[in-house]
Amino acid sequence: MVQTLQMPHVQTCAATECGYNHDGCHAFAITIGGTAQASCDTYFVTEDKGGLDLVASVGACKRTDCRHNQELECHAPAIQVGPGREMADCMTFAAR
Repeated sequence: MVQTLQMPHVQTCAATECGYNHDGCHAFAITIGGTAQASCDTYFVTEDKGGLDLVASVGACKRTDCRHNQELECHAPAIQVGPGREMADCMTFAAR
C-alpha cells in the first residue's frame, strides 16, 4: 500500500532576490539543507524569475535535528523562509 504524504507549503518567503520568488515562492518543491542555519538549498540569486504557477512545497529536509523532521521529510503544517546570513533560511526550524 502506498501512503500519500501532504507536503507542507512554503507559506511565506522573504528572499526576494531568489529566482523562484515573485510574489511568493514558485518552485515546485524546495529542499532545506543540513547547514547550521537550515538554509533553503533551492535558493539562488538571479534577475530571472521562474517556477510554476503554484505555491511551493517542502520536498525534503536534511535537518534531522528539527522537531518537524521525520525520516527526512518535513511534517510542519507550513514553513516560512526568510533572509539568512548568506542564503535564505527556514524560519520554522525548531530544535528537538
